[in-house]
Amino acid sequence: MTNRINMSKIKKVVTAMLLASSVSFVTLLSADSNSYKMDFNKETTCLVRHFKVYKHPMWVAKIELANSKKLYFSSPKSMLEFYLHPGKWYNLNVRSEDDFKDIIVTDFSTGKPIDARGAFYVFGSSKTSPAGDDLIPFSSYEKAKKFSKENNGKRILNFKEIPLNLINLLNGIV
Repeated sequence: MTNRINMSKIKKVVTAMLLASSVSFVTLLSADSNSYKMDFNKETTCLVRHFKVYKHPMWVAKIELANSKKLYFSSPKSMLEFYLHPGKWYNLNVRSEDDFKDIIVTDFSTGKPIDARGAFYVFGSSKTSPAGDDLIPFSSYEKAKKFSKENNGKRILNFKEIPLNLINLLNGIV
């Protein structure tokens, strides 16, 4: 009888611990996914194209540099144009990957800011941004795949798979 009581108590304690740890883990994930902010206003312009970014909030991207300077872009393509060739904007003194703190894009399906380095991008879809042909960002491969099927996407890429040549192609530079 004593063993049954002890085993029952142990099961309850273990179950409670597992439940508490899973709730904590979910809370941690939720807090992390909401930690990015697109804090632009009506005066904020795209570094590359000089558009007012507030007019098309579903396309906005942002890079925060290690020196806390915030750079805004009218689309993921514009952000990647800067990221892959920062020397073109030499006055910002970006010399290496260490100069980038946060790189953020807007998830096309939710409108929420997400980590650009962890996003999946649809190439070749029928959707265009204010900057023209573009890459459409999603927080998950599944969302990107669904969008790609529905909008004639040609390929899904992760951040590291996007070369400057692709950005140049999207910009009509061969």
